[in-house]
Amino acid sequence: MDSTQFVTPGFGLVFWTAITFLFLLLILKKFAWKPILGAVSEREESIKSALAAAEEAKKEMQNLQSDNERILKEARAERDGMLKEAREIKESIVSDAKEQAKVEADKMVKAAQATIESEKKAAVADIKSQVANLSVEIAEKVIKEQLSAKNKQLKLVEEMLGDIKLN
Repeated sequence: MDSTQFVTPGFGLVFWTAITFLFLLLILKKFAWKPILGAVSEREESIKSALAAAEEAKKEMQNLQSDNERILKEARAERDGMLKEAREIKESIVSDAKEQAKVEADKMVKAAQATIESEKKAAVADIKSQVANLSVEIAEKVIKEQLSAKNKQLKLVEEMLGDIKLN
């Protein structure tokens, strides 16, 4: 036989091959086909559910991201509000401290002015007292000297009498 020639199978071989194929097909259909289709269907369902879960997770991640952005914006707004409030409190404290310092300084100036005025009055009174004492001492010395001689005493009495008549 030549390798280029084909052997034609006989009718019996074709018949028994077809019968074996049909029998094998029936056995596979009865015992293997349902489990294979069930496994494929189950695999298909698990893939669909995994895709749905992935899509759901993607949506949830987007929601979480938008929630995170919203929370971040709220936190920034709250932080800005707190900073503004802190600045206002600081300015209020500083202005109150300045006002209180000004009031205290005014009190101290008024107290110092009152002290200076009272000390000035005391000094003026002391000077007047000393001037009066000094004047009395000078007058006393002058009068003693004028009245030491008798002729000076008579002259002083005559001047005083002359002043009285003139007035």
